[in-house]
Amino acid sequence: MLTENHQNKLERVVHEYQFEHAMDYFKESIRQGIRLSKKEIETYNETCLSRIGGDPDLPAIVEWPVNSDGTPMTFLAQLRLNELVPHDVSTLLPAKGMLYFFVGVDEPAYGIEHKVIFLPEEKLQEAKRYHSPEETALEGEFTGYRVSARSTMEPPNYGYVDYDIIEDDEHDYELYEELCFELNDENSNDLAMMFGYPSTQHGDCEYEAALHLLTGQQYNYSMESALKTITDHFKGDSDRAKQEVQDTLLLLALDSDQDVGFCWWDAGELQFFIRKEDLLAGNFANTYCSLYSS
Repeated sequence: MLTENHQNKLERVVHEYQFEHAMDYFKESIRQGIRLSKKEIETYNETCLSRIGGDPDLPAIVEWPVNSDGTPMTFLAQLRLNELVPHDVSTLLPAKGMLYFFVGVDEPAYGIEHKVIFLPEEKLQEAKRYHSPEETALEGEFTGYRVSARSTMEPPNYGYVDYDIIEDDEHDYELYEELCFELNDENSNDLAMMFGYPSTQHGDCEYEAALHLLTGQQYNYSMESALKTITDHFKGDSDRAKQEVQDTLLLLALDSDQDVGFCWWDAGELQFFIRKEDLLAGNFANTYCSLYSS
């Protein structure tokens, strides 16, 4: 259910762009997300604030994660949950603590080695800047940026939208895109997003992630085949299988950004997924990472 503020904004923007014919579709398909935007270059004068790029703040008890070759992973982001929770209108995240994201390799584009670490609030008291190892899985220097969060509405993007519903003689995709930009206040400082729609051509990312998270199998680019395998996993319960795909959430989509130094292939997006059941339980040990690039 949309919050009252989001509902009011949706009605205003839909009326402004004369998309009333798709109102029911918007109410059913819009995801309430969180966007993270560049605030300022990190000075490291304060610890344990939300940051993308640079170095993390870690307590001594945490070992730097390594990939299967023993190479230190590359630090991507740390997200202080008490900074995000006021914008988490769907109440999915833990109320306190920190999430850390690391990546161990950027190819192939599916099943990427990675690590998501959750530390509860009490573990952060001893955290301090932990300089990245001289060599990590990704080459390059990555500048840390302090980030700010905001609550957004995320309509289906080009890979997910139902064109038959939104388009007619007076409404094309370009106009729909303008509507989307106004709904989510997209701007050039946006670095990452949580709980929205991942960038993709085919609208099948959740099938790929759910298949791997539940069965460990690799996606063969067939949603029908993936759903069948997931259904078999649930002993023929097709309704539960469909719900599982729906409950596979985009935990973080991290964009390419020249200032930070991240570039995912051809200026693509790195995507982390988690099962809703695990997220609500505060279990971040079972996540899936993939990369999209046009």
